[in-house]
Amino acid sequence: MAKSIQAYVDNRGHLHTSAKSAVIGDIAAALGRVGEEGGLTEGVARLILDKRVWIEQAFADLDSLDERRPVLIDHSEPATVEVLDLENHRKQNG
Repeated sequence: MAKSIQAYVDNRGHLHTSAKSAVIGDIAAALGRVGEEGGLTEGVARLILDKRVWIEQAFADLDSLDERRPVLIDHSEPATVEVLDLENHRKQNG
């Protein structure tokens, strides 16, 4: 006899038996083809979901850093802190 089940549908319309599987399907679709023949896509999507807390924190950190304004330094008084131009430092030490 047929029975009713709870199922989930991803954004592409594919049926999944769990919400996690549907979300992995959506992430995989967003990533596109990863690796030869796209064989790595589902694994990468699963890893992204499993590492969600750390990934969300990294994005929150990035958003926070993007919102910061540069610190202005008043050069009229003698400074006790040496300020380095990191871009010039990188170019010199190449």
